[in-house]
Amino acid sequence: MRMYDLIEKKKLGEELSTEEIYHIINGYTNGEIPDYQISALLMAIYFKGMNVRERYDLTMAMRDSGDILDLSSIDGVKIDKHSTGGVGDKVTLVLGPIIASIGVPVAKMSGRGLGHTGGTIDKLEAFPGFNASLSEEDFISQVNDIKIAVTGQSKNLAPADKKLYALRDVTATVDEISLITGSIMSKKLAAGTDAIVLDVTVGDGAFMKNKESALELAQSMVDIGKRADKKIAAVLTNMDEPLGFAIGNDLEVIEAINALNGNGPDDLMEVVYELGSQMIVFSGIETDKSKARKLMENAVASGKAFEKFCQFIERQGGDVAFARDINKFKPANYVIPVEAKEDGYIHAMKAEAFGLASMSLGGGRETFDDVIDMSVGIVLAKKVGDYIKKGEAICYVHANDKAKAEHAIEMINKATVISADKCDHMKLIIDIVE
Repeated sequence: MRMYDLIEKKKLGEELSTEEIYHIINGYTNGEIPDYQISALLMAIYFKGMNVRERYDLTMAMRDSGDILDLSSIDGVKIDKHSTGGVGDKVTLVLGPIIASIGVPVAKMSGRGLGHTGGTIDKLEAFPGFNASLSEEDFISQVNDIKIAVTGQSKNLAPADKKLYALRDVTATVDEISLITGSIMSKKLAAGTDAIVLDVTVGDGAFMKNKESALELAQSMVDIGKRADKKIAAVLTNMDEPLGFAIGNDLEVIEAINALNGNGPDDLMEVVYELGSQMIVFSGIETDKSKARKLMENAVASGKAFEKFCQFIERQGGDVAFARDINKFKPANYVIPVEAKEDGYIHAMKAEAFGLASMSLGGGRETFDDVIDMSVGIVLAKKVGDYIKKGEAICYVHANDKAKAEHAIEMINKATVISADKCDHMKLIIDIVE
């Protein structure tokens, strides 16, 4: 079959067969089909879309382009959690140990941060010595032993996605539902877990800016998961303001440690408990979500969840003394309050701008080769819906460079809206797709 004919076919809005989709993905992964032809096909898909069968075949072809982990030797129902990204999202650091302490195996592959969204692996490397590159054998052994392991994504896990995403990124074809679905779900299915819980973030700091597009993506991913015989659910969570109070690697790790010790921000814990209750139900340990949530709350209150976190950090080579004494984390040189310019209620703290402000301080990457400054970031003092007086701190900027701090403060001021009119705190759980 000729690639020219397949491009023409999709350009006219016709269906690509299973065989044709596998031919395209295998040919591109192997270097037999050039970038310029795949670019043309991506643009045709962008405008004409794919039906649910095509999406499934695309996802499976991408999954089959590399290694598929066999986690069958891990006892119990293996569950993965995936977030579509946001600002202040340290959910995995809190959720994983809670779930593992209850006896549910958490076999998690995570990534690094790029742009204004943080990465779980970067945060875990705040612990000196933490090993984020486990072999498959060590990964499986650790989950069997302590019920939790987190490792970086294998280089040969869905390699077609890596090539396709790089091309989508420079051809303005990133934001198409079929292509997003294939990208996320090919990696999730290759990771070999039995069940998947998706945190689909919605709003200013998220990839999907409105509920309609987020719901479409959630439904698409859940459909693919069901077709692949996985237990799967998607929770739509609000990302119009940063999650929790801390933004930045060390700062978010400290907040996660505090959360595991029972002092977590309400919004962070609401997301953790909603996602976790779904994971526990999938595991079969509990069938009622409200009872599953109670199990999680008890794991935190009893200290079991924090001890599991310490066990996890130590098992992967991290210095657990940092978990037990947060004063060991090196603070930034400057902590500067950003003061309100008027009295009123906070109506907006635009998440993306706060994320970009933290990134401008050195807390994020523009390219994967950039080095992160772990100590910098932002700690909120208020949330949307709170009343604030003129001169009170909206947040605190943690910086190692005063010029960068001034730029970040300017960004934060522009992203914060204060009004005399009263407003509600944000609703965290927007919708659930099961």
